[in-house]
Amino acid sequence: MSRVTNIETFARAGYLGRAVVYGLTGYLTLTTAGSKGTTGVLEEIKTMSGGPFLLALVGVGLLGYGIFRLYGAWMDLQGHGSGAKGIAVRIGHAASGFAHVFLCYFALKAAFGSSGGSSGGGSSAGQAAGTLASMPMGDILLGIVGLGFLAAALNQATKAYTSKFMGLLDADAPAFAKHVGQAGYAARAVVFAVLGWQIASAALNGNASSVGGIGQVLDSLRSTNWLYIAVAIGLLLFGLFSLVMARYRRIRNDDVLERLKS
Repeated sequence: MSRVTNIETFARAGYLGRAVVYGLTGYLTLTTAGSKGTTGVLEEIKTMSGGPFLLALVGVGLLGYGIFRLYGAWMDLQGHGSGAKGIAVRIGHAASGFAHVFLCYFALKAAFGSSGGSSGGGSSAGQAAGTLASMPMGDILLGIVGLGFLAAALNQATKAYTSKFMGLLDADAPAFAKHVGQAGYAARAVVFAVLGWQIASAALNGNASSVGGIGQVLDSLRSTNWLYIAVAIGLLLFGLFSLVMARYRRIRNDDVLERLKS
């Protein structure tokens, strides 16, 4: 099997894993009393019939997506180039790759043992933030992470507004993909904006332990009921959009193919 075929397999398996995580995040947020972050959703999967096996499959999918993002950032699969903007986009893809590899680790650990985390992922996020803050210039590093999430929120909002993501899909992709994609990216923009603000505020106040995960972000939106419901629906639709991506995403790029073959 060629490297190109391998990376396509990783990507499509990864989009399937992402679809499960986001779809369940939105669904459980709408139908349960407590908000669920990504790690909380993984714990929820384990309680289902055949949960450990399903969770292991989801973990493999998340690993595939992480590898696809990391390899894509390294090889510039989407042809962003080596300019300042291109490098920034590729760094963002690499960060997404590392995040999904971590989720894979969490999923497999939960599948074959104890997850050891909170349902919303707040404890693990707080521990990670605390570790970062304890490093030299840790508060500055934590602030940079917060700014990174705010930049990611702007990027997600831009995607929702312009719907340029449709250029990544085959021409025979279903027409509804545009609308569910816009809703999904808009919801992610809200989540990333709130998370970025919370992290940046924690860095300024020297209170890294207060940093939570997506579950905590969703809980913070409960006071604005319409926004809470809209974001939950948007995350659910992003799961559906990820299914569309798994089937119709164009992975290949002629320029990149030549580079991979050389």
